[in-house]
Amino acid sequence: MSSDPTREFDLVSPCIGVCQMDPDSELCRGCWRTIDEIASWSALDRDGRLAVIQRLRERRRAAGQDRRRVNARRSVPRPDGAG
Repeated sequence: MSSDPTREFDLVSPCIGVCQMDPDSELCRGCWRTIDEIASWSALDRDGRLAVIQRLRERRRAAGQDRRRVNARRSVPRPDGAG
């Protein structure tokens, strides 16, 4: 099997399962995409998907959230102190 990172299916959806549209920004609160970007994702070619991903990075950076969100369960220390 090839490890070519340019394969289209390697550009998976940025959806993180938090699908709520913010009425003010008109962006999904989970993945930062517009409803049009969400609806067209499966029809986009590699370049189209890369363009969307770049816009998402720019949106997060502009909002001061340039890192992916941390799962709340992972951010809570374990009771035994190991986490």
